[in-house]
Amino acid sequence: MQKHIPTRTEAFELVKQYIKTESLIKHALAVEAVMRYYAHLHGEDFEKWGAIGLVHDLDWEVAPERHTIKTREILEAANWPEDYIRAVESHAFGSCTEVEPVSLLEKTLYTIDELTGLITATALVRPSKSIMDVKVKSVKRTWKTKNFAAGCHRETIEKGAEMLGLERGELIEGTLTAMQGIAEELGLKGVDE
Repeated sequence: MQKHIPTRTEAFELVKQYIKTESLIKHALAVEAVMRYYAHLHGEDFEKWGAIGLVHDLDWEVAPERHTIKTREILEAANWPEDYIRAVESHAFGSCTEVEPVSLLEKTLYTIDELTGLITATALVRPSKSIMDVKVKSVKRTWKTKNFAAGCHRETIEKGAEMLGLERGELIEGTLTAMQGIAEELGLKGVDE
């Protein structure tokens, strides 16, 4: 049977079905935006990259102890292509799975997943609560404070940046730019003075 190429709408329907926490939905949207940004940058299929970014944490609430395993089951049942499923699995390389990121898409997802969380946290501690006020140097500053956004695995970002051949500042800049593009959807447009 031929595999179904999922649309953005279908991917988001799965997100709404399996993810109920607003912050996790916003994280999915952030990762989607950054994946689409890097796909455009590299001349890749931004619909595919975006859909994978959107569903990467599909099972986080329903089966955290089976992270990526349950997502595989969900996506297989929805007849998603194997390369989409493998990419989702690879984002948790070294923590929940031994599926190593090898393609540009997989390496990008692996790298930017944690970084979106650090950037979000950096925006939320600003008086304005706006990602539009966040600069690369602000993220670099929060990066150095290990107890700030302590759940953000900086070593994963470093390893991923190395896989991609990107300098940390360049990676932060691209990720920040993509997230700023959907600031309102992320709830990071800021508070009115």
